[in-house]
Amino acid sequence: MFWQALLIDLAHVCFCVSVEVIRRASTGGLTIQRETIQQTTVKMTTSNGELLGLAFMAFFIITLSSTARYYFKFFCFIAFSVVCAVGPVPLMLLRPRDYRNALIPAYLCVRFGKMLGASFTVRGKENINRSHGGIVLMNHQSALDLIVLAELWPIMGRSTVVAKKEVLYMFPFGTACWLWGTLFIDRQNRDSARNVIHKESKAIHEKQAKLLFFPEGTRGNGDKLLPFKKGSFHVAIESQAFIQPVVISKYHFLKSKAKIFNRGQNIIKILPEISCAGLTKDDIPALTERVQKIMQREYELLSEESLEINNISEVH
Repeated sequence: MFWQALLIDLAHVCFCVSVEVIRRASTGGLTIQRETIQQTTVKMTTSNGELLGLAFMAFFIITLSSTARYYFKFFCFIAFSVVCAVGPVPLMLLRPRDYRNALIPAYLCVRFGKMLGASFTVRGKENINRSHGGIVLMNHQSALDLIVLAELWPIMGRSTVVAKKEVLYMFPFGTACWLWGTLFIDRQNRDSARNVIHKESKAIHEKQAKLLFFPEGTRGNGDKLLPFKKGSFHVAIESQAFIQPVVISKYHFLKSKAKIFNRGQNIIKILPEISCAGLTKDDIPALTERVQKIMQREYELLSEESLEINNISEVH
């Protein structure tokens, strides 16, 4: 799921950065005279010189091309996210399974995202009601959605993210996820997954907890949201909880196919809650369609506004 895909992205980015540098070298994009290399090697004999050399190489790589910059930025983002998640683990041990353990990683993630050029404005905070729990639904576009989670974490209150159980065994990252209360499910065993979610759904009422889902189930960055899966709606109906739609504008600054990662201002909008009181499982198809239409309409409006904010002219 989300966390597992994040770690897979890290490995993929490392590989692609290497391929891009090698390709540039083979085509003359990295032509450096032998004398220059020898002079640089002689000069960088001290630790300060080595650090300066590393900084120079990093700058050199990201200015090679948009492709190299794209992979380098993603590498930095994913690597930094993992470090931020794992670093505070000793402090997390003082209060295991507490959503507040993710507050420090969330703070750092938001700041680093801004350094990379991914900035977010959160609207609709007045629609959050901490007096009760609920199901929070968000559209899913990229690994950068981690920044969205980081933006929402401090303002949503007691929150829990649902992830594959395999993530738990990705030490030490899985340990950090467990410590801040991630809900791990076995997607291959429906009965087990249903029991885990059923148990957690009780916390919606008992602890005013909010379960965060990406109902599309996979990443999409087009003009239309992908069809919503019904798992989160089953939980909402079973627990008779409120559904809180959260819509993130399209990442116009990020083009995966073209390997472009520019700077961009993005909008996160928290919509009013939708009550599931009195609804039954027979109402799930209609409820799913209703919520998707609401989020789709808002997605289009926010994405259009995001184009204007970033002064982008997009050709369809």
